[in-house]
Amino acid sequence: MRVGRQILYASTIGSIGLAVRSVLDRPVPMPVVAAASGILGAVVLAGVLEPRLGMYVDVVGRGSPKPEAPRVAFTFDDGPSAESTPRVLDVLDASDAKGTFFVVGRKLDASRTPIVRDVLARGHALGCHSFAHDRFFALRGERRVRADLARAIATLEDATGASTKLFRPPIGHTNPIIARVAEELGLVVVGFSVRALDGTRSARADAIVRRVARGLSDGAIVLMHDAAERDDFPPTAPQTLPKILEASRARGLAAVTVPTLLGHAPVLDA
Repeated sequence: MRVGRQILYASTIGSIGLAVRSVLDRPVPMPVVAAASGILGAVVLAGVLEPRLGMYVDVVGRGSPKPEAPRVAFTFDDGPSAESTPRVLDVLDASDAKGTFFVVGRKLDASRTPIVRDVLARGHALGCHSFAHDRFFALRGERRVRADLARAIATLEDATGASTKLFRPPIGHTNPIIARVAEELGLVVVGFSVRALDGTRSARADAIVRRVARGLSDGAIVLMHDAAERDDFPPTAPQTLPKILEASRARGLAAVTVPTLLGHAPVLDA
């Protein structure tokens, strides 16, 4: 059982225990009740905000180490971008590296559909990053979550003729509803073990390179961005990726797709 889930169960059982004691014995002092409620609330919120805890969803955060052929998976969110995604693809090609692109469905207009087809043609993998990229996705009801994901998957299939089972939630937030819908749709929820923190206008290239380089290890899944969420500023990936790939090669790590890292028979089926 994931550590995050153990923490959730323990804090929930503790709160229930206090309630039972109040009913069967004598009321628990209010400061204790307030502290227990605060702890439980913090645990529940942490499970939503930090997918690596695996509190609500069995998130794939990294692959198993493979000492005889160490590997790392670079993943890119919020695309496609007509300007920056092709540049990221060119950088990957120049290093004989493969990546996995988590695509926002609403961005698949006529001008950008050829880009995701090119992603597949160059041997990379595609994943779903929802349709609308709603920042409050984890607060939405089950019907809305299901409709968004179904639309995103259908849009990606229409654009490429291929289906994907890879899914990364918007902002990385998860909850029991997202877990239930993902399971219903047969989706593999992909998290990360290394976060570049390159998705903001203020992100600094040198800091990004250092941050990612520190986390490069066998089986790591690196979260980067090939586009800005609202396409309102140029992402740093085309600038930082060459140095990051150089650091990866220096450690003997081959850059592979997430399906290859996980050893799945193709997650993308033409």
